[in-house]
Amino acid sequence: MANLKEIKKRIGTVKNTRQITKAMKMVSAAKLRRAQDAVVAARPYADKMSNVLASLAMREDSESHPLLLQREKKRALVVLMTADRGLCGGFNANISKTAERFIRKNEEDFEQVDLMIIGRKGNEYLKRRPGMNIVKVHENIMGSVSYSTAALLGQEIVNQYQEETYDVVYLAYNAFRSAISQEPTLTQVLPVVPRETVGEETVTDYLYEPHRSEVLEQLLPKNVEVQIFRALLESVASEHGARMSAMDSASKNASEMIGRLTLQYNRARQAAITKELMEIISGAESIK
Repeated sequence: MANLKEIKKRIGTVKNTRQITKAMKMVSAAKLRRAQDAVVAARPYADKMSNVLASLAMREDSESHPLLLQREKKRALVVLMTADRGLCGGFNANISKTAERFIRKNEEDFEQVDLMIIGRKGNEYLKRRPGMNIVKVHENIMGSVSYSTAALLGQEIVNQYQEETYDVVYLAYNAFRSAISQEPTLTQVLPVVPRETVGEETVTDYLYEPHRSEVLEQLLPKNVEVQIFRALLESVASEHGARMSAMDSASKNASEMIGRLTLQYNRARQAAITKELMEIISGAESIK
């Protein structure tokens, strides 16, 4: 009978766990809808600005603004975006491993590669890895992403680039594709990468009003802020999608485990009843 009690207790524990995972799935599904709408709204503006800046970098002299200047890549900064919480499948591990592989692959090309990590989980993973130089960690940002937060991060990165602390800056984040698909992405944000010409493409000049220097002074730092904001939104939507999928799988696994444990409980109970009946019949036979 002790075995029956243990199985029954385990069934109750798994049922409680299933209730939690179902609730977490519903919460993530609700948050995912809002996050997905924010990503879809931000993508066209961010993509268009990136294309304009890439085209502008192709036409302008690199000396016209510090953020266009292509220096020798000796010191690199990788801005890694992860979550502050777990229970979202391979979301955090995948992008952290992507950043680590990039650093390992290019460590001979750079004299120094630093990491700025957004999210607690990325820091927990990489601080235990040898050779990972983490210079700064930002936590509790992903819970309420705003453009003002992205602007502060962008200003910090732009200042470090202009002071020549770093020669190149990369963003590493999970690009949102669907609720079940998140793509680890690593892209260069500084300096602006010139767009490649296609065939006999005509290179035309832009007209700047009021003045070229003033337009570039406003547009180039703004592009960094917009790309960071877009990456934050992508990462948040990816996190909710990954957590929703992970909790859905956990709920299904819990239901399957409950079914197996219930079958085991019924068999053990039937065996116990049969044993008692046999003892009663044996006792009755011995009295005769």
